[in-house]
Amino acid sequence: MKIAVYPGSFDPITNGHLDIIKRACKVFDEIIVLVAINNKKKSCFSNEEKIKMIKEAVKEYKNVKVDSYDGLTVDYAKKHGAGVLIRGLRVVSDFEYEWSFAAANEYIDPNVDIVFFMAHQATSFISSSTIREMFDSGVNISGLVPPVVLEMFKNKKL
Repeated sequence: MKIAVYPGSFDPITNGHLDIIKRACKVFDEIIVLVAINNKKKSCFSNEEKIKMIKEAVKEYKNVKVDSYDGLTVDYAKKHGAGVLIRGLRVVSDFEYEWSFAAANEYIDPNVDIVFFMAHQATSFISSSTIREMFDSGVNISGLVPPVVLEMFKNKKL
């Protein structure tokens, strides 16, 4: 069974993330969307809120699970029998960061591979931080996020 972990802050999950999950479902038997807990990073949503949003957004995908973890992603992958980490590349500037991420993870555990999915052009400009800024500025983000995220933003006092 091919198990892959898709780690990220998902603050919030976007349609770009969902596109990668949808395509990864065709490649792997099981995908674990992993909310990486980073207490040093200021988040808009709590880990519980992120997990709730992601579970709702991926409910149609039977081979997707959602979890959170506050340690090294490669350690989580090893504990859950995953041999692959999924990463998304939106623009060229992502590549440098992702290259370092991949190299560090390879150093920690060379048995865990990294698979990159290129964002489609229609979603390449979407990032969680851009979504938050757009929403704060009154921009209609309904075409960029799943409905559950829009609802959570409307109910949140930012």
